[in-house]
Amino acid sequence: MALLLREGDVLSLLGMSDTIMVLEQAFSSWAQENAVNRSRTRIVQANGVMHLLAAAVPTLGVLGFKTYTVFRSGTRYVVMLFSAQDGHLLAIVEADWLGRMRTGATSGLATKYLAVQDASLVGLIGAGKQAYTQLMGVCAVRPVKAVYVFSRRLPECEAFCNEMMRRLSIDIRPVASPRQAVESADIVITATTSAEPVYPGDWLKAGCHINAIGSNWANRHEIDLATLQRCDLIVTDSQEQARLEAGDLIIPANEGLLDWKKVHDLAEVVAGHGPRRQSPNEITLYKGVGIALEDVAAAAHVYTLARERGIGEELNLLS
Repeated sequence: MALLLREGDVLSLLGMSDTIMVLEQAFSSWAQENAVNRSRTRIVQANGVMHLLAAAVPTLGVLGFKTYTVFRSGTRYVVMLFSAQDGHLLAIVEADWLGRMRTGATSGLATKYLAVQDASLVGLIGAGKQAYTQLMGVCAVRPVKAVYVFSRRLPECEAFCNEMMRRLSIDIRPVASPRQAVESADIVITATTSAEPVYPGDWLKAGCHINAIGSNWANRHEIDLATLQRCDLIVTDSQEQARLEAGDLIIPANEGLLDWKKVHDLAEVVAGHGPRRQSPNEITLYKGVGIALEDVAAAAHVYTLARERGIGEELNLLS
């Protein structure tokens, strides 16, 4: 019988450190050609969009897809998880929190491999839903002591900082400008809905690492050309998908200002086949677009934990 896992179930089961660990295994499997990822497709309607992503991770015993709709009435996410052994439906997973966790965990994984070991100061631009798990991800892999947060909406920013201080037990404070968030940061995170760059690249501190995760549309970008030009290493979760929807990279590439050969897959970095940081003064960038491999691997982990702990609702479907 299939298992129905609701948002509350996922929230109770999925921790950041173990999500990073599972994604590390999945990306390593992909680098060894033991996993399959299919780039996002979109069905655009006049009043909304449906998105579809699919992947197989046989080393975790699963294959599946995530679909979500974005309409004026809201956004709804679900992962359908199947057995890689016999094709049976294993689980239907409500996937809002799962999606945020896998996004934060992938940034955490990139930070683990790319940021300097003693990175302790984070500059965060954006204080929305994705910002929560972005901070959780980097704090799981580096000894973060302080976070400076800029958002155009001060009340929401203050509430975010107070909540994350309680959650992470570190100093997290709002700042009055993007520059105050960026210029001293060892790790810079952009998690916004902006269609234009949110800071100039000349503000970046030598040796910093950037996680840019806000945009996955070809005509939108959070980071500017100066940031890309200062980066010694650029990594993305899928170059194939980034070529379709990472405006941060597509826009300069189309203008002849970025060579795609300089953009590397996170899977190759994790597996030891790709480049790594060579010195503490290099600037590194992870551009996340959000891929199915992350969703399916995270859902597989949630499903395994749910079975072990007797959580979820049994459904007699697709025998």
